[in-house]
Amino acid sequence: MNTTTAPAILDRISALGDETRTRILALLERSEFTVTELGSVLQVSQPTVSRHLKALANEGWVEARVDGRNRHYSLATVLEDPARALWTIVREEIGGGSNYSADAERAHEVLKHRRLRSAKFFSTAAERWDEMRAELFGSAAGLAPLLGLLEQNWVVADLGVGTGALSEILAPFVRHVKAIDRSQQMLLAAARRLDGAPNVELRQGELEDLPIEDASLDVAVLALVLHYVVDPPKVISEVIRALRPGGRIVLVDMRLHDRGSTYGQDMGHVWPGFEMDRIKAWLIGGGFDHVRLVPLPP
Repeated sequence: MNTTTAPAILDRISALGDETRTRILALLERSEFTVTELGSVLQVSQPTVSRHLKALANEGWVEARVDGRNRHYSLATVLEDPARALWTIVREEIGGGSNYSADAERAHEVLKHRRLRSAKFFSTAAERWDEMRAELFGSAAGLAPLLGLLEQNWVVADLGVGTGALSEILAPFVRHVKAIDRSQQMLLAAARRLDGAPNVELRQGELEDLPIEDASLDVAVLALVLHYVVDPPKVISEVIRALRPGGRIVLVDMRLHDRGSTYGQDMGHVWPGFEMDRIKAWLIGGGFDHVRLVPLPP
């Protein structure tokens, strides 16, 4: 006989010796609930619910998640095999009882009310949702799912780093960011933004003559930069030199437009955007094998 396990499992059995507790576990296996919600479903007082939850928690049957002033209870995430087997047996024996069926119906209504409350919030928050989400999670929150596509061991170049907005987003998700810009003023602004990001390296240099070692990059990003460059094919050639075999270039820029003179005078643009075929020809001519062009909405 295993003398170390037996007392623990006996305590677990003892904790299930009350129908209210097994009803609670049946509910918490389905979803998490607060004490107030459990009291409503079970039709018992909140102190009664709290007392039973404490007994179940003491024997490792339930766990709580704190959310402000509320505690949300659920079945323990990790149940040892003897306890899980015990609960499976108990659940199968008691699952068809009238109390449990009524509990399931009332629990359905509680969860339905939650969904309606959430839907009501979004129906009134639509006009200010972008602002609210930016306040809570930052202006780049919408990009978060895409960042999961990055590999943690990648070395990424942010070419034409500007004030460092993109590097700031990339840095937590990759091993190293090499941020290049020809403007000392832009680099100073980026340094202020990126203060405290130890894996971002700022370098001053021309994109046509990158201050980056051969075959040292996994990804190079040129985001709205190429239209400022006098010799785009030279830049692409430099990127290929700096990429490791199998490396990638991500190039985002403007399509050809008719506002070239205005942008050229006011914003220093050298190119009035680009035809997609021209970009593709430059990339293929530079040595890229697989080129995929995705036109973005104007």
